[in-house]
Amino acid sequence: MNCIRVMLVEDHSMVRQGLKQLIELEDDIKVVSEAADGNQAVGYYEVEKPDIVLMDINMPQINGLQALETIKQKDSNAKVIILTIHQDRDYLLQSLQLGAKGYVLKDADGFVLVEAIRKVFQGETYIQPTMTQELVFELKKQTDRNTAASKHLNGLSERETEVLCLIAKGLLNKEIAKALYISEKTVKNHVSNIFRKLKVSDRTQAAIYALKNNLA
Repeated sequence: MNCIRVMLVEDHSMVRQGLKQLIELEDDIKVVSEAADGNQAVGYYEVEKPDIVLMDINMPQINGLQALETIKQKDSNAKVIILTIHQDRDYLLQSLQLGAKGYVLKDADGFVLVEAIRKVFQGETYIQPTMTQELVFELKKQTDRNTAASKHLNGLSERETEVLCLIAKGLLNKEIAKALYISEKTVKNHVSNIFRKLKVSDRTQAAIYALKNNLA
């Protein structure tokens, strides 16, 4: 049976030994290399080409995130799992942005770490369940930001957006008035406001704007 080849990157020798003993209780996982800092991690990775790197964050020389970034630059397919004490959204997001495939806390049960190694080896991304709420929170925050930015970008009211969508579909003012159950004069006022806010001079330009911004 082929073993999953793991490199441990941790500056505390006793912690490394404990991790090695824990991991090698599994028949399908083997530690092939150990590094005590980020510089060693980068050098050893190029020699060993392990299947999985377990990377601490706080280390001398260069830290785990810097080492992660360097390793990913050298090998975009590198599979790095961050193993850290930091139950922190910023560290989690930064790790994922730099290309980490997993994020596990050091106080997690042993089976969590083993599961992370196996899933990342299989091509999945593994975030410790207790940290997924941080991702949900950040996703909601970004969605709210994007929505606010979108509204600020075009400055259109909900009704003006509806009128713009119908303009993009080729409807005339009379047809828009009928579709929205408003007067044609009201439609003309909305169209005038749309042109002013979008800084366009005709219906064609307004329609192009709508299409480019997925409003239609």
